[in-house]
Amino acid sequence: MMSQMMPSQMHMSVEYSNGYMIQTQEPSNNDYTIQEDEWDRDLLLDPAWEKQQRKTFTAWCNSHLRKTGTGIENIEEDFRNGLKLMLLLEVISGERLPKPDRGKMRFHKIANVNKALEYITSKGVKLVSIGAEEIVDGNIKMTLGMIWTIILRFAIQDISVEETSAKEGLLLWCQRKTAPYRNVNVQNFHVSWKDGLALCALIHRHRPDLIDYAKLNKDDPMGNLNLAFEVAEKHLDIPKMLDAEDIINTPKPDERAIMTYVSCFYHAFAGAEQAETAANRICKVLGVNQENERLMEEYEKLASELLEWIRQMTPWLEDKSPETSLAAMRGKLEDFRDYRRLHKPPRVQEKCQLEINFNTLQTKLRISNRPAFMPSEGRMVSDITSAWTGLEQAEKGYEEWLLSEIRRLERLDHLAQKFQMKATSHEAWSVGKDRVLSSKDYESCSLPELRALLRKHEAFESDLAAHQDRVEQVAAIAQELNELEYHAASVINERCQAICDQWDQLGTLTQKRRDNLERMDKLLETIDQLFLEFSRRSAPFNNWMEGAMEDLQDMFIVHSVEEIQSLISAHNEFKATLPEADCERQAILSAFTEVQKIAQSYGISRNIPNPYSDITPAEIGLQWEKVKKMVPQRDSVLQEEMSRQLANEQLRRQFAAQVNIIAPWIQTRMEEIGRNSADIGGPLEDQMSQLKQLEQVITNYKSNIDKLEEHHQHIQECLIFDNKHTNYTMEHIRVGWEMILTTIARTMNEIETQILTRDAKGISQQQMNEFRQSFTHFDRKKKGGMETDDFRACLISMGYDLGESEFARIMTLVDPNGSNKVTFQSFVDFMTRETGDSDTSEQVLASFKILASDKPFIMPEELRRELPPEQAEYCISKMPLYKGPDGVPGSLDYSAFSTALYGESDL
Repeated sequence: MMSQMMPSQMHMSVEYSNGYMIQTQEPSNNDYTIQEDEWDRDLLLDPAWEKQQRKTFTAWCNSHLRKTGTGIENIEEDFRNGLKLMLLLEVISGERLPKPDRGKMRFHKIANVNKALEYITSKGVKLVSIGAEEIVDGNIKMTLGMIWTIILRFAIQDISVEETSAKEGLLLWCQRKTAPYRNVNVQNFHVSWKDGLALCALIHRHRPDLIDYAKLNKDDPMGNLNLAFEVAEKHLDIPKMLDAEDIINTPKPDERAIMTYVSCFYHAFAGAEQAETAANRICKVLGVNQENERLMEEYEKLASELLEWIRQMTPWLEDKSPETSLAAMRGKLEDFRDYRRLHKPPRVQEKCQLEINFNTLQTKLRISNRPAFMPSEGRMVSDITSAWTGLEQAEKGYEEWLLSEIRRLERLDHLAQKFQMKATSHEAWSVGKDRVLSSKDYESCSLPELRALLRKHEAFESDLAAHQDRVEQVAAIAQELNELEYHAASVINERCQAICDQWDQLGTLTQKRRDNLERMDKLLETIDQLFLEFSRRSAPFNNWMEGAMEDLQDMFIVHSVEEIQSLISAHNEFKATLPEADCERQAILSAFTEVQKIAQSYGISRNIPNPYSDITPAEIGLQWEKVKKMVPQRDSVLQEEMSRQLANEQLRRQFAAQVNIIAPWIQTRMEEIGRNSADIGGPLEDQMSQLKQLEQVITNYKSNIDKLEEHHQHIQECLIFDNKHTNYTMEHIRVGWEMILTTIARTMNEIETQILTRDAKGISQQQMNEFRQSFTHFDRKKKGGMETDDFRACLISMGYDLGESEFARIMTLVDPNGSNKVTFQSFVDFMTRETGDSDTSEQVLASFKILASDKPFIMPEELRRELPPEQAEYCISKMPLYKGPDGVPGSLDYSAFSTALYGESDL
């Protein structure tokens, strides 16, 4: 500090009230030789100051002269010949003065004193009104003034504490050291020391083993002062320079005496100050390192738990074992909804928090010049992202499979019931047909009877042909059930095979009976046309009625209003054919009546059975009544289904109305986050405040998402799988919601990182805005990173003279992964790296060297003495043993430990 002040030195003359003057070269207004106020000068006229200075200055001189085996008793007499004065200067300065004159004459004494005064002057102090004659004559005021000048120059001037020096520096040092102590308030070098507590506090601060400060009493200044004097003389090698009685009985103790005595404490504890500074630096570095290790362990723990949860969930989501019942599959769907609603959201938050912790840790490591954190194998952020992506893919596939399986099982149940109905109807129709076809009744019948049998057989063939389509429907349904893997497919196949085999047998028997009847027909020529006409018309009509009843009882499954409207339209078309069918029925009945009339006219009994068909008018009437009864029942079923589909349509519209509002809202918030992160005009704290407000808005909006989830669940429970009123699905909303939560969390983390970087690097808000403005200008593609050529142009615009090798070196700093892209964080780190004030391994190494007293190793007891217990034990557990030839048992290698802290070794 003195070397910085020398170019602007000024000569200043100060005249003391004791009659002598000192002219000194001093750079500032805080001159330690300028008298403080008028009260001080008046007090110096009191003889008390002379007594205190005489005792203090004598003791101070003896504390140095005793190193040469000599001393003084009377300060104004023993310096008169100049010999001990020259010896004192040589001891305190460490330099040799000119050889003294050994004569005892007055001029010899004056010559020696002049040599001493000339040496003092050569050290930048000009003495005014202090001459060798006054010292030789024993002038006490001049002698004390000269000794005070020596004390100022060699004991006080070089004291420097936080950019203050001399008196102010010594006072600041005392204030800092005594600040924690009760009843101590050091404001000056006179009355602040009268009760002795300040001196005891200084000793206790550096050597708490010497004084029990808690037992001291402010009301016992005599005991406090004498205790401090005795302890300092016995344990600190500081001679007693003051009397407790003089200090207590003087309204204002002599400032110079107090300063002289206190300066001895400063020099006595200077070594401890250096060790304390070194210990503080080590504690700071170790604290940062321990916090980083804690964050690393926390990251590893969270990553392991999250990956383990993903590993547990993925097999469950990939298990697509089909169920045989619709209820079981709906149970699986409900389990899946519980997973998505209850189990997954906390893991989404954990994943987001894990990424934030990782980025924060990397920023802290980068700011403290530590190597980047590399998680354990398989626990990288990219590994977690990859596993999470696999989980979401499995989740999506599982949901699609569940819905597909539910639709398949519903279709299977419908087909199985339809198969049972049609198979039962066909089996009921085919009962006894093989027995009739195998009969030989035609051999004993008359010609009319034969022709009746022939016509009856023809009617049966018509009926058989009409049933061909029904048998094919049964087979088609069985085939579809097999293709859809119906669980009771074997039973279906067995029954279908029996129907087909029976059908083939009926065909064979039918053809054989026709051959026999046609052979007999050549013999029998008479045929009853009326019965035949009745049979030909009644059989198709009866078959039509059977088909109509089957259609009216047919089950259906629809998923939209349009589909049910199509069924209602078909049903209305069927109802429109009923009048025509009724006319046909009446015509058939009229034909049968006509047959009976004709038969009666030929003498045939009115109740004669129809030889060509088993169908009677009563059966036709009964079937017709059934058809008319089924029509309104069918109307009711279709209207109920129409009501259900209209309700489903209302659910679709309600869902669309909500989702068409929520989806644009999410997009708008994403754009707001993007605009906030791109804003370079305001302080980072304002951006963080805006983001927090936006985060609160998003959090409050979560209830709308939950309501939409409930609506979506209701829609799925109603088995609604499509919605033409919106292009958004619940999956879009879920993905968008997760994205907005992740984006705002990451953006807030980036702002926090910038604030942390700005504060740690000492960057002003204006500098941070300038950095972002430059970055935004040269981020030409606006993708959050400058490409290599853009970064080169940015550096050139900022005044860098870049060669290829220098630019390549810079690129290795800002783009260590070789991605050809410079992020904003890397750009800020580069701009502040060379100007940042951060600890280095060399500084930590130098601090340990101070604690070890310049030894190449350090002992555990030294660490425990200088460092707090927790950090001392941390160092002892981490430091390797010292292996040098000059080591002692148990010594530790602090050099290797310091290097390892900054990733410069494999320790």
